[in-house]
Parts: sequence; structure tokens; C-alpha cells
Amino acid sequence: MDTGVSTEAGTAAGTDAAARTGTGTAARTGAEALPRTHTAPHSVPARAVVLLTAGAACTAASGAFVKLSGADAGTAAFLRCALALLVLVPFALREYARAGGRSRRLLLLDTAAGVLLGVDFVLWSACVLNLGASISAVLLNVQVVVFPLLARLVSGTRMPVRFVLAIPVMLAGVALASGAVGGAGGSGDPVTGVLFGTAAGVSYAGYLFLTRLAGGRTHTVLPVCVSTAAAAGAAAVLGGLMTGINPPDTAAAWGWLAALALFGQVLTWLLIGAALPRLAPNVGAALLLLQPVLAVLVGVVALAERPTAFQIGGSALVVGTVWYATRSPAPAARD
Repeated sequence: MDTGVSTEAGTAAGTDAAARTGTGTAARTGAEALPRTHTAPHSVPARAVVLLTAGAACTAASGAFVKLSGADAGTAAFLRCALALLVLVPFALREYARAGGRSRRLLLLDTAAGVLLGVDFVLWSACVLNLGASISAVLLNVQVVVFPLLARLVSGTRMPVRFVLAIPVMLAGVALASGAVGGAGGSGDPVTGVLFGTAAGVSYAGYLFLTRLAGGRTHTVLPVCVSTAAAAGAAAVLGGLMTGINPPDTAAAWGWLAALALFGQVLTWLLIGAALPRLAPNVGAALLLLQPVLAVLVGVVALAERPTAFQIGGSALVVGTVWYATRSPAPAARD
């Protein structure tokens, strides 16, 4: 993702309700450093809304950066992480000096989560190149269904009825968005694209699940840095097998990949992670739906992508289903 990002952009540990839906991108990043806050039912912190919207915008631009760089999937995924480490490592070292290290168990969870994130980045970049930046961002939302399934299988967390109802509708939307019905608007292979995109969403859900297990409040940057380093290693292995790692030979390509690392990896995690714990789960989930919508707009404006009417309809169906699956139930009426 773009996810992405890493997200990504994740509900890793902002609030338990948000984490179960998997709609936040690495929310643990901010949740570790910020206390849980409880807002009044009708109060929405304006600053948190701005931060979350900015994080969604950063994630939305990631697919465009991949295509504009001209890099293959493996190279884009690997350099996305490697270049991000140039920014993250100094801050992580500073945090380590201030707060100390993390336990071995948490570091292992951070590393395992990062491996899945690296797989997600490679597969999602391949989806972008085959299906387009706009539709790829929509397909990544399949993690909203996969995340609670993992929680059910691993920890026995019960799934709300709305999640069960959302699964077939989500799959129908994915089929439409992929171009399986009515054709595709991109120039790549839509079947390959939807397979890569769906697999990326599954990997991203695993990343969110493991980061939720890592939990904690002491560190902000260090877990992101460890996960990003592990993601770089995983992207190097999987990307090397799929496409090879081929450093670009133009300054423009390096510039787009640097933008991908800064906006799609570093800023996405920090902005969304700082904002999500301050918002009610339903508000955060609704605002994060701006990401696929903005991605479609970026693809149309910056890349001249022209999704078909069926793909746009499928995208709307996916986004609407995600909203339905993640919204909080209405409060009971009082006499």
C-alpha cells in the first residue's frame, strides 16, 4: 500500500475497536507515545482531522509516485523502504537513547510485521503497474475483511454480523474494480493486477494484526524503523525474485522514489499514527476512506488514468462496504 503504506498507511493499536476493523494504518506508531483520549460524542478534534486527512493524502499519492518513477515492482518496494530508513534511523536512535530499547518479543513482532509489509509493498507495486494507481488503492481495502478473520482465527475475537455481510459484497466490488466485468481502463493485465492487489491486502492485514499484538506506549519511531528495515529485506528478496532490483538511472526517477519513501512511508505512518488515537473509531475509519477516493482522483489527474464505469462503480461499492463494515453502531434510544 499503499498500503501502504506502510499503509498505510494502520489500526495497529490506536483503539481496540479501530484495530479490529484494520482500517487505521499503523496507528500504534502514535498510540505508543500518546495517551488514549476520549472525546465528547459531538466533539471532533480539528487538528486530528487535519493530520489524518494529510496522512490519507500522502498514501493516496503513493501509486502515482510508483508509476511516475518508471521503476519495476521490486525496485520501487525496496527503495521505498531503504530511502525511508535514511530519515527514520536518526530519529529511532534518538528515541532509543531517551526511552531505551524494546523487549525481544516486541522486536520479533515488529520484524515479522515488517516482513509482511515488504511483501505487501512488492505485490501492491505490481498491482499498480498492471491495474493502475487508482484502482490498486481501492483493492488494498480487502484488508478490512481479512483483518477480523485473522483476529477470529488466532485470538477468537468474535466478528460483528456486518463483517460477515460485507464479505460477499466486498468481493463483488473487487471483481468490478478489477475489470473482470466490463473491461479494464488500464494497459496492463487486469487479472494479474487483481490477484496481486488482493494478495497485497491480505499481507497488509497480517501486518496490522502483528503490529496490534506488539502494542505499547513507550516508543513511537523505533518500531516503525524496525518494521521498515525488515520490509526492505523482504522486498529485496521477493522483489529480486519477481523483477530484480534495478536502481534507476535518471535523477527524475530517484526523485519520485524519494517522494514515495518520504510521503508514502515516513509521513503516512507518523501523521495517521498521531491522529487516529485522538478520534472516535468511526470518525477515523470514515476519514481513512478518503485515501482510495483521493487515489482515484490522483490517478485521473496526474496519470491520465481512465477507469471504466464498471471499475468506478466497483470502487464505490468497495468504499461503501468498508464504511458499512467499520462504522460504529448507532447508540440505543433513551426514553
